[in-house]
Amino acid sequence: MINSITRLFNIQYPIIQAGMVWCSGWRLAAAVSNAGGLGIIGAGSMYPEVLREHIQKCKVATANSFAVNVPLLYPHISEIMQILVEEEVKIVFTSAGNPATWTAYLKKQGMIVVHVIANTRFAIKAEACGVDAVVAEGFEAGGHNGREETTTMCLIPLIKSAVQIPVIAAGGIGSGAAMLAAFALGASAVQVGSAFALAEESSAHPKFKDTIIQSAEGDTQLRMKKLVPVRLLKNTFAETIAAAEEQGADAQQLKLLLGRGRAKTGMFEGNLEEGELEIGQVAAGLSKVAPAAEILQEIWNGFLTELERLKKMNIN
Repeated sequence: MINSITRLFNIQYPIIQAGMVWCSGWRLAAAVSNAGGLGIIGAGSMYPEVLREHIQKCKVATANSFAVNVPLLYPHISEIMQILVEEEVKIVFTSAGNPATWTAYLKKQGMIVVHVIANTRFAIKAEACGVDAVVAEGFEAGGHNGREETTTMCLIPLIKSAVQIPVIAAGGIGSGAAMLAAFALGASAVQVGSAFALAEESSAHPKFKDTIIQSAEGDTQLRMKKLVPVRLLKNTFAETIAAAEEQGADAQQLKLLLGRGRAKTGMFEGNLEEGELEIGQVAAGLSKVAPAAEILQEIWNGFLTELERLKKMNIN
């Protein structure tokens, strides 16, 4: 397929791997890029020099396009941006912050910039800041999320009608059928997180991957809306947060409960009760660990199959 996104990123398939903390290192990013999608290194769980190492290793592992996702609330943001320049990163996805802060700087360095948003107001702001595309992330998504709780099916057409730049759909997309639905609503590509968290190349702990596979409908909830909204698998930590929120905990109290390194404890180290387990609602429909290339190809083949099925429908 050739469209605005495949041309922008110089990729074969309009399928983008999300930059997930503790899951998206160079191995996963390179594997997705080598399979024809756009792999993303997730900088949110990396110290600056660790990120540099991952970028360098990704360059060796793939000759294809890849990107780096940078949460703009990151405490070492200036160092991160300098590393992106020094390592000549071509594509940057920014999230969790104001796009006005760094977009012009990154564009001046010749980089392609994409910003992740969850409502039309920030989509319009991101476009005004000069980003090349936006990721419209619905309520179903894992990890950091929007406070509005707008679902992907509602969000994509709203964003599409609000901006002129390409829209990448995210949230609840783990199959070709979901990808086709996103395209029908106006998306030019999809960003896939939870399915790629299960990839063999993902750095998520095997216990976390097993828990994703075993999860069912209703096993994730959006929590910590007064701090930083995040979708979590239910466990002891999530239940503690839920109880605190029901008692009216404010942002500072939630921050104390969260502490430091909670996501690393759960997703990377495999502490399934006390760790923060970030994953999307689509986890309930995921059933296996597989190579990233196989995951991508299954989504793409499913997209083509569903497209042909709809073409053959008799609507007379």
